[in-house]
Amino acid sequence: MHITVNEEKCCGAGQCVLLAPDVFDQRDEDGIVVLLTPRVPAGQEAAVQEAVAVCPAAAIEVRA
Repeated sequence: MHITVNEEKCCGAGQCVLLAPDVFDQRDEDGIVVLLTPRVPAGQEAAVQEAVAVCPAAAIEVRA
């Protein structure tokens, strides 16, 4: 699965980082999401899907 993030939509809530810290981080200066890997690591599928679902800005997308 391939992950993309829309930094312009991101509101810096940080839910993605809490759910999948191996995949997402936040910039120190403004809290905007930073994608650590464009591919979902093995074993992280459920956490990434939950991050997509709870993102208040709908800034994360996952495609097969």
